[in-house]
Amino acid sequence: MSDTRTFRPGGARVVAYAVAVIMLVLTGVIAFALPDEIYFTTAETVTLWIIIVAVLALLHGIGRSVVVAGEEGVEVVNGYRRHDVSWHEIEGFAMNDGAPWPTLVTTDDERIMLFAIQGSDGGRYAREALAYLRGRVS
Repeated sequence: MSDTRTFRPGGARVVAYAVAVIMLVLTGVIAFALPDEIYFTTAETVTLWIIIVAVLALLHGIGRSVVVAGEEGVEVVNGYRRHDVSWHEIEGFAMNDGAPWPTLVTTDDERIMLFAIQGSDGGRYAREALAYLRGRVS
């Protein structure tokens, strides 16, 4: 039996995907509500869709953040960047009072923010996640 735990942001994830849905619904409502004499040029339409896709990609990056603590080490996904750190490479975890999320500190003094463990999700959740991760460091 493996001891694997997964941590994801709660509130930030809900807000990110809710904003994405609201944005798409409002875009559709506005598109159908405009009178026929108002129209967008091709360049304006392309620009609008580029902005919409960029915002959706940003929101999805927030929502997909995850920390997976497994047998071999910790996998951290912050937005679209992934870090795989083995347990023997981890010096420890830090989270100062008032910090929005903890930081993984490697033996090479590299610091990786753990966006998936949000202090805004409730101090208890972040403290418990941090205590679990600290307990896994040998």
